[in-house]
Amino acid sequence: MSVSIAGPWRSGNSARTLSLLALACLVVLATVWALTIGTTALPATRVVDALLSYDGSRDHIVVVFARLPRVLAGLLVGAALAVAGAIMQAATNNPLASPDLLGINSGAAFAVVMAIIFLDASSSGALIWFAFAGAAVAAVAVYAASSVGPGGATPLKLALAGAVLTSFLAALTTSVLIFDKGTLDQIRLWSAGSLAGRPLSASAAIAPYILAGLAAALLFRRQVMTLSLGSDIARSVGQNAGLWRALAAAMVVLLAGSAVALAGPIGFVGLVVPHIARMVGGVDYRWVIPFSALGGALLLVVADALARYALSDQSLPVGVTMAVIGAPFFIYLARYRIGGAR
Repeated sequence: MSVSIAGPWRSGNSARTLSLLALACLVVLATVWALTIGTTALPATRVVDALLSYDGSRDHIVVVFARLPRVLAGLLVGAALAVAGAIMQAATNNPLASPDLLGINSGAAFAVVMAIIFLDASSSGALIWFAFAGAAVAAVAVYAASSVGPGGATPLKLALAGAVLTSFLAALTTSVLIFDKGTLDQIRLWSAGSLAGRPLSASAAIAPYILAGLAAALLFRRQVMTLSLGSDIARSVGQNAGLWRALAAAMVVLLAGSAVALAGPIGFVGLVVPHIARMVGGVDYRWVIPFSALGGALLLVVADALARYALSDQSLPVGVTMAVIGAPFFIYLARYRIGGAR
């Protein structure tokens, strides 16, 4: 009996491991491909040569100092937002939960804009703390608003509270920027969610926080899995659901706040990727989280590269590209996952 159970289990894990390795290879290939795209197309061999044996030539300078920072930012931000979305969906049992739809990104973006305007903050190392604060306040506000009334913080009430807060903060941020054209010109692309103009120093300043958040998510993925099963099951196995929800919220704030500080409020990555990860790797969050990390990095790098490939003479914010990809996916989820379940 034990052999017949262990066999399929090992087989399933082996298949997931192979899928994860294949996804990692796709991320590497997408990274190299994205580095070939720009005003001047470069062969992949030249890109690899620039990364492995930099010699200061024109092509190598373009790859290392112009294109690599943008792609590196995409990898970090995509992984952070996707894992944040996966944790939120597990902790809230809400398939529509993501940092952008529940107001986390908008709160972080609003705090960053206020810091730039009123405190003249400019460095990524300083702005990230305001992003953390804004994300945390937004998370508390959404949860508090959705907890009012019978039933507590249901998935539908969380989605509605998040939508209201997101719209309010977006309108407030836009109103403030209208009266400060200097700041608007400075962060115009960033406010739409963009990887353009991110120097290596910015990614280096933000990377430790994102990597710490990803490491925490991987370390505690078993507890996240238990949270996804509901409070009753969590209590039955001895888990303090309230404590772990608070820790999950801290990880989301760390990941989403870091991503917003680096690239602005990019939407739909945290919504789309975890659902695809569950389609590929199953509903076990011990696998959903690593699949989401790699899938988010892949999606954002490819989305940004496709925009640059189609519009080589213009810089289209990746937030716009993700809106085109994510909006139909959101409608599908709202119609068939939320609407169908009622």
